[in-house]
Amino acid sequence: MRFMPRLEPRVTEIAATTSDDALMRETLQLAEQGYGRVSPRPLVGSLVVRDGVIVGRGFYHEPEPAHAEIWALREAGHRARGATLYVNLEPCSHHGRTPPCTEAIIAAGIARVVAGIRDPNPQVNGRGFAQLRAAGIEVVTEVLAAEGAQLNEAFIVNQLERRPFVHLKVAMSLDGRIATRAGASQWITGARARAAGQALRHRYDAIAVGVGTALADDPQLTDRTGQYRHRPLTRIVFDSARARLPLTAKLVQTARVAPTWLIAPASPESADRLAQLERQGARILLVAADDRGRPRLDAALARLFEEGVSSLLVEGGSALAGAFADARLLDKVTCFIAPRIIGGSEAIGAIGGQGAAALSETLDLTEVVIERLGPDIALTGYAGRAISQAMAEARAAQRQVTS
Repeated sequence: MRFMPRLEPRVTEIAATTSDDALMRETLQLAEQGYGRVSPRPLVGSLVVRDGVIVGRGFYHEPEPAHAEIWALREAGHRARGATLYVNLEPCSHHGRTPPCTEAIIAAGIARVVAGIRDPNPQVNGRGFAQLRAAGIEVVTEVLAAEGAQLNEAFIVNQLERRPFVHLKVAMSLDGRIATRAGASQWITGARARAAGQALRHRYDAIAVGVGTALADDPQLTDRTGQYRHRPLTRIVFDSARARLPLTAKLVQTARVAPTWLIAPASPESADRLAQLERQGARILLVAADDRGRPRLDAALARLFEEGVSSLLVEGGSALAGAFADARLLDKVTCFIAPRIIGGSEAIGAIGGQGAAALSETLDLTEVVIERLGPDIALTGYAGRAISQAMAEARAAQRQVTS
């Protein structure tokens, strides 16, 4: 799968077997155990298989710096010699916090490596595969490439666009409303859909709402899954130049317990309020303003990426969702749709903003998946150009390898 220009000359890939697919699925399941434990680094699992028996398993997780391949090789020990190593992401070939995994794989006597996707990190990007092949190791790539790309969707966008992966989550009625004309919104969807929405929070570094939602709902925006995460979920409010978030908001009152960040344009009229919010424990990130006095989203994402935020779940409301859609800064969208009609021209629509003037300007989703959750439906698809292209290339490469 080509995230960056391929190294020349291109080596002909070796076709995968059915057994390789099955073992790669288990590798991906191992990698998933890193959710909440690896960011901003990728999700990676690894198996060592000898004579049809799994002799080593590993997945990358913090605070241990060892990569998945190293854990698997350690467990395999001397049984790694002549074995096959499975890994969903290309092994690293450079010195970072740890020595190159390629060196460990070669030293262990691995005879064959089966990999998912090429690492989009420019420091790797095919060099790991090249080093393994140069050492005489058989290398099979693009095995379950689409599944591998989806698993590391945030990491791919981080590397290609140098910003956080942005996922919009919306709970709405069949006619696209997120609240009644009186502002009632709890609860539009049922228990299973709400639980699925909560589960999403565990996979993200930060969760964001607009100040309008913070004022209307006074949310806490916490990860209530009870699962371990190596750093807390950061709550983010996109405010205006007037700094409307009140000191009495739950997000502010709990800022010393769970991180609360306020993103706002610098403004003389809000300086005192921002100072008060800081004294309460909130962190203020000042960014450039757009022509309506709101934070410029591209500037906000750049700042968040500098602060180590690799993934952002946008939960509301209509104005913030519309702003991200208008700016084409959404990578993924999940809509939980309830089979109920709210109606009314004054009821709040799910996506505000300027919107499209022509159908040719709409934000179209790709790789769409629809799931039934009790009476509700969850529709998920990719919206960002970079990740949509990466997924399309993964599917094309996967078809080519298995044909």
